[in-house]
Amino acid sequence: MIIRSVELEFVCGVTSKLPETKLPEVAFAGKSNVGKSSLINALMNRKSYARTSAQPGKTQTINFYNISKEVYLVDLPGYGYAKVSQEEKERWGRMIERYLRMSENLKHVFLLVDIRHEPALHDCQMFDWIANAGYRPIVIATKLDKINRSQLQKQCSLIRKKLGMRPDDVLIPFSSETKQGRDELWKVIDQAISEVNNE
Repeated sequence: MIIRSVELEFVCGVTSKLPETKLPEVAFAGKSNVGKSSLINALMNRKSYARTSAQPGKTQTINFYNISKEVYLVDLPGYGYAKVSQEEKERWGRMIERYLRMSENLKHVFLLVDIRHEPALHDCQMFDWIANAGYRPIVIATKLDKINRSQLQKQCSLIRKKLGMRPDDVLIPFSSETKQGRDELWKVIDQAISEVNNE
């Protein structure tokens, strides 16, 4: 993918109507501090287009980034942030579920987990939620630069086991610092775009 343009085209809150888009969409879900905005910025080759924040739980909307008028990168609200009220968490949950079930152009859902830690209960629930919505989650293990190379295999195996991933499910180790995993991610996205174009 040659990135010619990036535009934050739609921002949907809890009460917003989901946009009727014509392009394929790929969505990114993950805990509030897992590095989702940093990953999206790395994919877009932009330093700070997607809003990163020292305050987890800042993304409270579904943000649609139009990339080169070919695909939408869809940033879903972060989950699992303790300082947000239960009522607010449930509203975000309903918003995410509504998007997963109603989007007609959603091709892939990427679930971000921190490679340094065993997936938490929220991560396991989100993995199951995505699968129940009819998608095979593609897991991105973020913060790859924070572990030693010797730990990589062990941590990936731990994540696969905890989430209950199948042998053929895709797990991509990723670092927004070194951009390792970026090309692999774009390969998955590009394939989704070409499949739509060939329909």
